[in-house]
Amino acid sequence: MERLPKHIAIIMDGNGRWAKEQGQDRLFGHYHGVISVRKVVEAATEIGIQYLTLYAFSTENWDRPQEEVKGLMTLFVDTIAKEVPDLHKNNIKLHFIGNLNMLPNEAQDALANAMEITAQNTGLTLVIALSYSSRWELVEATKSIAQKVLDGSLDIAHITEAVISENLTTRAFPDPELMIRTSGECRISNFLLYQLAYAELYFTDTLWPAFGKEDLIKAVSEYQSRERRFGKTSEQIHTN
Repeated sequence: MERLPKHIAIIMDGNGRWAKEQGQDRLFGHYHGVISVRKVVEAATEIGIQYLTLYAFSTENWDRPQEEVKGLMTLFVDTIAKEVPDLHKNNIKLHFIGNLNMLPNEAQDALANAMEITAQNTGLTLVIALSYSSRWELVEATKSIAQKVLDGSLDIAHITEAVISENLTTRAFPDPELMIRTSGECRISNFLLYQLAYAELYFTDTLWPAFGKEDLIKAVSEYQSRERRFGKTSEQIHTN
């Protein structure tokens, strides 16, 4: 328990394939994916994870069939309305990152309300990446930094890694130490590219709707078995 990652990020992949295996449409998989979200949030809270970021919908996902996108938006709004009371009761703070202006007004209102209700909570911070793309985030951060240089509030010589981090959507959170991707795909898929620079990557063949508490524990145990050197040698790590 002393070597838990503070921040876990998860690419929740495989809802469509799981639904196909059940002989159902993709939205059936997304609905059951919500159940896995609930299980993983409960498990993360139980073992003492401080931050959990879930990749729910990328900017590229807008190109999916419109029926699926519309169903997903409805699912987001309905799920938030149902889950926020329990999340609030369990002291969980909700935060959303991404190009949220692309979401329907009803969805934007639901997100804003959820963040307001849970803003003072001090337990697990649950970050949902919606309409998110890391390249989009980096472009926006670059624009923000460039504007500060133009305004004279920032000197080019003072642009550091810290300055870049301060202009990302995740500036309020530490970088993830562990990134999990389900469904057997071994890609980061435009997710937290800057923040995952030194994260441990964990890939599992388990499809997201089948992922539960035991799977999260297994991933954390694997993380704990690895030696994190950050460019140093093993001897340096053990000496320090």
